[in-house]
Amino acid sequence: MPPPLHILWRDEHLVAVYKPAGWLVHRTGLDAGETRFVMQTLRDQLGQHVFPVHRLDKGTCGVLVMALHSDAARALSQAFEQGATHKRYLAMVRGWAPQAIEVDHALKPDDAPADAAVQDAHTRFRRLAQLTLPETSDARFATTRASLVEALPTTGRRHQIRRHLKHLAHPIIGDATHGKGPLNRWWAERLGQQRLWLHAWQLTVPHPMSGVATTFDSGLRWPEPADWGGGHLPAEDSAAPPCADWLRLLARLPWQETPASAP
Repeated sequence: MPPPLHILWRDEHLVAVYKPAGWLVHRTGLDAGETRFVMQTLRDQLGQHVFPVHRLDKGTCGVLVMALHSDAARALSQAFEQGATHKRYLAMVRGWAPQAIEVDHALKPDDAPADAAVQDAHTRFRRLAQLTLPETSDARFATTRASLVEALPTTGRRHQIRRHLKHLAHPIIGDATHGKGPLNRWWAERLGQQRLWLHAWQLTVPHPMSGVATTFDSGLRWPEPADWGGGHLPAEDSAAPPCADWLRLLARLPWQETPASAP
């Protein structure tokens, strides 16, 4: 049986949970072997029906909101469809990404036919930190570079952040579809973990009843200056926070914060 989900916030209308990496939001025939589903686990955990209003990819962790009745589901779904939500993500990417850049690059759905129309897609990116390791992951280069990037999508196309970062030639580490296999394997061996390094950090939605903008946070704390590379890792066997893998990533590598970029 899957472990219970970490609840970030709840009232009688909606619930915000931390979706772990590797979990599906709901059952799908496209991944018939998976046994961990947010909808079913949360339903059993709360003892009531829950309604999906948006989704996160299986590999993405972080804030996920579900409605607790049909009226709330309708209002929240409309908010997502009408672009009335604000999403903030954190990604670890290949190389030193631009310090700040906007990508306005139309996308087709991944499985669309060749003659399908493209859809507008826009994302703002900001580099928060970067590193250079004195080890080679590619014979063409003597060192390995990576960045931590904030992503603010203003449209909601499938795999938008992943595809826009690929468009910039800074794919997300661990992205099996849009990234680089050899580099993903190199990082997985070094970190002892194979996963997509994309985190749904913050989500703001209009409350389905009051309409007041309500922000849900994943709980991932941005390091203080003295904490970078300080090795303050949460213990593997302790009651670690759900974002413990990200905390370890921030603590164990020699990141350098990009000037004037801290959240």
